[in-house]
Amino acid sequence: MVRRRSTPWIHRWSRVLIAAIAGLGMVVTGYLTVASFTNTDVACPSEGCDIVLASPWASIFGLPLSLFGLGSYLGILGLALIPLAVQKPEQKELRLKLDETTWFLLFLGGVGMSVFSGYLMYILATAIKAPCPYCFMSAAFSLALLGLTIFGKDWGDRGQLFFTGIIMAVVTLVLTFGIYNSKMASDSDDGPGPPVTTTSGPAEIALARHLTDTGAVMYGAYWCSHCHDQKQLFGKEAAKQIPYIECDANGKDPQVELCQAKAIRGYPTWEINEQMYSGSRPLTELGQLTNYTGSYSFQNIP
Repeated sequence: MVRRRSTPWIHRWSRVLIAAIAGLGMVVTGYLTVASFTNTDVACPSEGCDIVLASPWASIFGLPLSLFGLGSYLGILGLALIPLAVQKPEQKELRLKLDETTWFLLFLGGVGMSVFSGYLMYILATAIKAPCPYCFMSAAFSLALLGLTIFGKDWGDRGQLFFTGIIMAVVTLVLTFGIYNSKMASDSDDGPGPPVTTTSGPAEIALARHLTDTGAVMYGAYWCSHCHDQKQLFGKEAAKQIPYIECDANGKDPQVELCQAKAIRGYPTWEINEQMYSGSRPLTELGQLTNYTGSYSFQNIP
């Protein structure tokens, strides 16, 4: 009697495990995407998450990076489950074709996501220099998915698989460098951080000039969401004219020593007439604190 070779447990459960990990990835990236679109703070044990989410690497084509992550995990989930939905005996041939095709696509997706996550981990360690638990989780999910696609199936010719993986890794890196280099070039004038998207009216511009003339100063950090909110109140044109001091060493033209000398503890902090005012302030209040006599017809009302 010929004994049939038993199927390794990882081959039997690999698609289910891939789907489960993809589901977890969707939860994490979905939460970050909602927080980004609703402009709410994310739950995080440190300020590292806010720093990362406000960095220039946190968005692509004007959309949060987490949205693309959500789409990637959704695609992986679908590829993992599609063959499992084809169970009828007469559909055996179709299921075999779907199985082979989706495994190959799962492998390519695992390679691409792992390489991209590796690039982001490098940026996190060398440029952003801030811990981000969500980033670590997503990177771990990507590596786990890649591992399951490699060891969760009997591929046969692993040499060809390795060669294909190298090509996919190179393509991913080329696209990543191309996208981010283009983005950094377009953002270089304003420095890192999310761009100001609102427009300025005459009143906002006049107030910004008045604040400069009276010696008022706003201390902030490029990753600070409340600093961004303050600039949004002024609008894009006026935000470039307000007297702003960058306190983070990774920001544009930072003055860290000055911020330390002023004992700045939170962002933003306004210095007006030698008094410190913490937090984002309505434009009317800034005008009143500096005896502004111009128009108060501000158009960017929170």
